[in-house]
Amino acid sequence: MKVNRDLERSFDMADQGAVKIGGKKIGPGEPTFVIAEIGINHNGDLELAKRLISVAVAAGCDAVKFQKRTVDVVYTPEELAKPRESPFGTTNGDLKRALEFRFAEYLEIDRYCRTVGIAWFASCWDEASIDFIDQFTVPCYKIASASLTDDNLLRHTRSKGKPIILSTGMSTIEEVDHAVEVLGTSDLIIMHACSTYPASYDELNLRAIPMMRDRYGVPVGYSGHETGIPSSVAAVVLGATCVERHVSLDRAMWGTDQAASLEPNGVSRLVRDIRLVERSMGDGKKRVYDSEVPILRKLRRVGAAA
Repeated sequence: MKVNRDLERSFDMADQGAVKIGGKKIGPGEPTFVIAEIGINHNGDLELAKRLISVAVAAGCDAVKFQKRTVDVVYTPEELAKPRESPFGTTNGDLKRALEFRFAEYLEIDRYCRTVGIAWFASCWDEASIDFIDQFTVPCYKIASASLTDDNLLRHTRSKGKPIILSTGMSTIEEVDHAVEVLGTSDLIIMHACSTYPASYDELNLRAIPMMRDRYGVPVGYSGHETGIPSSVAAVVLGATCVERHVSLDRAMWGTDQAASLEPNGVSRLVRDIRLVERSMGDGKKRVYDSEVPILRKLRRVGAAA
């Protein structure tokens, strides 16, 4: 399947300027927007969620992200009835329901994020969850990789009139083409991802980042599920304007996403290294810096008059 000509033209003509989220611009030439994904690593505990928010703030992240599902809509009765041991019970349904924060918890999350000065939003897995999160005036919405082929969900998300971050893990390029056709390219950020937890370095395929940037003409980021930091920093060098990583207080904690997360020290190192790389990129013009002149005069035998 190839991109149809009208769609290809729309990609070519797309506004390649920055997308604004929470007062910050995301796009070429702008500081990398770093998202700490709390997801479900709070394990249903509001105080743990607030501690993870504090980790993100201390590290210098730009936003935190949660996940919201209407359990009985997203999962079939058969799936919820499957045996699954967890701290919350013996079925998959016991686990899924325990991990969902309700209005009171999100109200406190909203208040706390405003107090500590960090943006928050969520990936919503069904239409009712989008409407639920919309009560809190979040600055954007995230569409999870698992939802990329759900046209109705994409359209409902777009109807809210907010910027959208589209994750593309476990998707073919044709499926991404279709999702972008449904969503349009206005206020859209596409995230390259490999949806394995944790992801193998052999399957990260970071070269897809500049490919998708050129193909769609929108800011492209990277949602990493690997265990380390260097590949996420390399994504920035390759043009990622947004980086998302799961965060955890302790990767050994109970929880399905903890092993693919960064602990507090790792999150701080990630942000530090991204900012150092941004400073290091320069403008691509070859020059002699003033700091080099004394060394030039000392070491160069020929042509050292500069």
